[in-house]
Amino acid sequence: MSELVVIGFDDQFKAEEVRLMLWKMQKEYLIDLGDAVVAEKNDKGKVKLLQAQNLTAGGALSGGFWGALIGLLFLNPLLGAAVGATAGAVSGALTDVGINNNFMKELAESLHPGSSVLFVLVRSVTLDKVLDELKGTGGKVLKTSLSHEDEAKLQAALSAAKQ
Repeated sequence: MSELVVIGFDDQFKAEEVRLMLWKMQKEYLIDLGDAVVAEKNDKGKVKLLQAQNLTAGGALSGGFWGALIGLLFLNPLLGAAVGATAGAVSGALTDVGINNNFMKELAESLHPGSSVLFVLVRSVTLDKVLDELKGTGGKVLKTSLSHEDEAKLQAALSAAKQ
């Protein structure tokens, strides 16, 4: 079962920096991420979601391949590829995997301009090593499905002074 962790930062770019740290830790098998999304609220108050994966592009590529293949059967591969790519892009854009986009946008809207939020779905984690890596990055735990004890450990690590 995945755990949801939402951390807010006063800096517009800090959430992206911490997400990069988490991806590095995932390559080292310290954490298994289901999803990691950054929401930035710029100085004008506009919220932008930075997804970990671009489903529109992936859908267009997959749809284009299958459309061309089907088009070959009907002797018109270019038309098939165009229709397939369009259908794939539309289906990819409408697909929502991981954390609900509306939830992320609503929470990010409540923050002050020039801040950012990191939304993470964690499948598994080596907690002590990940907390050591996150020590001193700042931020405040806004929402989580962790136990009270683990949430307190995470907040303590984020708030700890860098060594």
